[in-house]
Amino acid sequence: MLIDRDPLEIFWDAILSRQPELIQAACLQLDDQERKELIAHLRRMATEEGWHPEQRKSAQAALASIPDSLQS
Repeated sequence: MLIDRDPLEIFWDAILSRQPELIQAACLQLDDQERKELIAHLRRMATEEGWHPEQRKSAQAALASIPDSLQS
């Protein structure tokens, strides 16, 4: 039996995958405002206390994989 996965779960799995091609593909699905909010959230994950070390690493990898042209 196949279980339908939540699209939001699939999106975050890609963003936090540490695989640049998946991260970039997921990021390109977003409009400019959504992308800005994603970048801000990833920056908080990467720098603020309270996140699991592996979440922080994944956020850092995502930020490093998103081209600068998409981060402005």
